Amino acid sequence: MHAWYLSYGGQQIGPLDHAAAAAQARQNPNGHCWRAGFAEWMPINACTELTGAAGGAMVTPAAPPPVGQRSADEIDFQVFGHDMQFVEIELDPGESAVAEAGAMMFKDAQIQMETVFGDGSHSGQGGSFMDKLLGAGKRVITGESLFTTLFSNAGSGKAKVAFASPYPGTIIPLSLKNHGGRLICQKDSFLCAARGVSIGIFFQKKIMTALFGGEGFIMQKLEGDGQVFVHAGGTVVERELKAGERLDVDTGCVVALTQTVGFDVKPVGGIKSMLFGGEGVFLATLTGPGHVWLQSLPFSRMAGRMFAAAYQRGGSKEEGSVLGGLGGILSGDRGF
Repeated sequence: MHAWYLSYGGQQIGPLDHAAAAAQARQNPNGHCWRAGFAEWMPINACTELTGAAGGAMVTPAAPPPVGQRSADEIDFQVFGHDMQFVEIELDPGESAVAEAGAMMFKDAQIQMETVFGDGSHSGQGGSFMDKLLGAGKRVITGESLFTTLFSNAGSGKAKVAFASPYPGTIIPLSLKNHGGRLICQKDSFLCAARGVSIGIFFQKKIMTALFGGEGFIMQKLEGDGQVFVHAGGTVVERELKAGERLDVDTGCVVALTQTVGFDVKPVGGIKSMLFGGEGVFLATLTGPGHVWLQSLPFSRMAGRMFAAAYQRGGSKEEGSVLGGLGGILSGDRGF
């Protein structure tokens, strides 16, 4: 079971088991709560896991849509697991969620799947073919598939669909309306979202940042007022940066940031640090105000270590040495 933490007026209580946390929440619901799997502290009266509302899911309260923009579908959800997480989304009749191709884990029978152009933000909302084609084009530019999959509840009652993370890490649930209606994310971090969320492209304005920023010239831009789910490798660290406050980060560890955060790069130091420091040539510099999300294990770092440890076709890396393959075994490059 999860350990819970409650906060009232800046005073934190915890860790508590579920029964104790639920009892405290019923006694005083005018605070905030957090447990592993939550990306943010949330109001206790909105957390049905503690308040005992039906379904046991975390409810995202509705908010009026921005002027000129249709509101995204309201969805209930719950994140399960620790290292290999999945998110279970509960849809009311007529509601939909959009996800990357191949992200689905399971679904109820009344959930219908439809492959759509782009991000599905115009599906069922009167969008023209050109709108959908433009959305698809944006996804191609960011290196994603031309299509996404739309999961809609075609039944008369509530139904569930679940999406799993592609590699060990953390699923971060984020409500766009709580972050100014826009988030900038690394281009392969998007997992799924409520229908109505727009998945666009964000170009780096500075050429040095574009070339050496870790995620290249193009990042993803998530816009709207709905719920989105972003996947990060390893453990997620959140930081709220004050105006002018700067944080230096490994370029691959940046997952997402609010639109007010400045993103640039700088050299790690002198020539010796660049060549032998093991931290690459550039660091990302994030300057507040705003919120940032960082990951402890970028997929590129994990893949690089796996490739380096893998047996290379054609023999050991030291096959030209006197020991040859035996040297590889002794050095730990090859196992049985």
